[in-house]
Amino acid sequence: MFPRKLRWLNVAGLRMDQQRGRPVLIEFFDFCRPQSVRTLDYVKAWHERYAEDGLRVISVHSPGFPPGRDEDVVAEAVSRLGIEHAVALDTELLLWRIYENRGWPARYLFNQDLRLFEFHYGEGGYRETELAIQELLGIEREPVPFLRPEDDPEARIVVPTREQPGAYSGPYEAGAVWAVLEGRGTITVNGEERPVEYTGAHLLIDHGRHEQAALELQVGEGVTCHATCFTPGLAG
Repeated sequence: MFPRKLRWLNVAGLRMDQQRGRPVLIEFFDFCRPQSVRTLDYVKAWHERYAEDGLRVISVHSPGFPPGRDEDVVAEAVSRLGIEHAVALDTELLLWRIYENRGWPARYLFNQDLRLFEFHYGEGGYRETELAIQELLGIEREPVPFLRPEDDPEARIVVPTREQPGAYSGPYEAGAVWAVLEGRGTITVNGEERPVEYTGAHLLIDHGRHEQAALELQVGEGVTCHATCFTPGLAG
């Protein structure tokens, strides 16, 4: 059940018991986390493809960084990211604790009787989730194409450098580098100045595949860097 005090975006409000009779996909996410942003493209596609067939998609925003606790900032991010399905703002992590959730992103697919049918933690598992949605709806369609080469479960990927607090400078291994930025101003990435015009996850470097490299990240006035994150790439 959804705690009564949750604020909702894109809908007036939802009750889980009123969803009985339709499959429900719940995705815990944080707009500041690159992994959530990368997974969001699939969640949006499933809403677009299957809402008319009966699927209810609900994204639950549970903050892992300070900006995510400001509901107005989250609302701006939801609009910027083009999220049109229902979003619950779990600012105090009430629903997170009810689910005993373990991280971002995390998705839970319930059947028409509101029994857990499929779940997945982290990125990946997109084909499995979509096929489970189709099974519940009793339809067959070509699944959403993999949006990135590393999303294919057959792809050989390499574990990247772990997330670093604040603005990190130094060696790393990854397919891409991101920064969690708050405010407006400029940053400098390996000598190149770039504007920061929104709060959230910013892609700094995209190698296209796993690389060993070095990062020099400087943050200008008016901008706070909460973390430097690394996402996986294909093995060379």
